[in-house]
Amino acid sequence: MLGRGGLITVLIFSLALAGCGGVASYYAKEKLERGDKTAHVLLMTPDVQLGEVTAGGLVEPNAEWTAMAKKHIVAALKEQLAKRKSRIVLYRSPKADTPKARIHNQLIKLHNAVGSSILLHKFAAPTLPTKEDKFDWTLGPQARIVGHEYGADYALFVYLHDTYTSPGRVAVMVLAAVLGALAPGGAQVGFASLVDLKTGDVLWFSRLDRASGDLRTLGAARESVKTLLQDFPL
Repeated sequence: MLGRGGLITVLIFSLALAGCGGVASYYAKEKLERGDKTAHVLLMTPDVQLGEVTAGGLVEPNAEWTAMAKKHIVAALKEQLAKRKSRIVLYRSPKADTPKARIHNQLIKLHNAVGSSILLHKFAAPTLPTKEDKFDWTLGPQARIVGHEYGADYALFVYLHDTYTSPGRVAVMVLAAVLGALAPGGAQVGFASLVDLKTGDVLWFSRLDRASGDLRTLGAARESVKTLLQDFPL
């Protein structure tokens, strides 16, 4: 079982460096039938990190930017889902070292593992033979436990990391261009997935990677969230 965000970060940035830009989505169902019912969507704690690319190409995390971005992303997600007759229920971690916490942590870790598999086999490596012509991924029936606790129909997982090019890195990029080389700058990468809390099935998965976008202001974060959710099935 991978650590939170570890392999996912490597996979997404590898895809970005490979030039697989823009947004791409996969569906188990292109549209979810729910009539006039308001869908209750449990928003799992978004995995958000912002930082600056140093002259040497390393990413220096910025806690202040990250805290602002988390607030902007949650606000933007609420707005987007409200337009789709859906209501967000915010996830709250249970007390540590309790049976409930262990169940929740297992589900989150399992989603990390499934998410990394989707990224690998749908966007990078060859598709698994058993899933070549279909999108068929699940977290299993234990998802029902979390859905029952929150009275939610679905769970939405969001992962967004944004990096910005420092002045020193800009100078390196200019020099590299003169020499005919490539020195990558900042990028916005991430994914979102929608899970059916009655079955545990992953219903939709969207991956984003691009050299534009910003999460440090509400207006720009709205644009990023709208882009990430452009094919959202609800």
